[in-house]
Amino acid sequence: MTTYYTTYYNLFEMFKTYLYLPENLEEKIKYTSAAQKKSKAEVMRQALEKGIADLQREGSASAQTLLKLAELGKKHKLRGPKNSSVRMNELLWGKDWNKDE
Repeated sequence: MTTYYTTYYNLFEMFKTYLYLPENLEEKIKYTSAAQKKSKAEVMRQALEKGIADLQREGSASAQTLLKLAELGKKHKLRGPKNSSVRMNELLWGKDWNKDE
């Protein structure tokens, strides 16, 4: 993607960007813009906003899961080994990779 210059549109700062799209996606954008009576640019902006929001939620799902697990551990007063960072391979894989076996 290449951004060339800034333009002001509807009082918001916007950047003009050229984007290469596959033909099938271009057709979907045309159809959606006609059906919703919106510009192709507006349809693409909305799709990007929604898609990025979905990706951000997916990316934070694992972190949220770990936080929930930590909360459960605190609630039930569970304790793990104190040297788990040193023994990570042994605990995860059942093997100490620092030793010759």
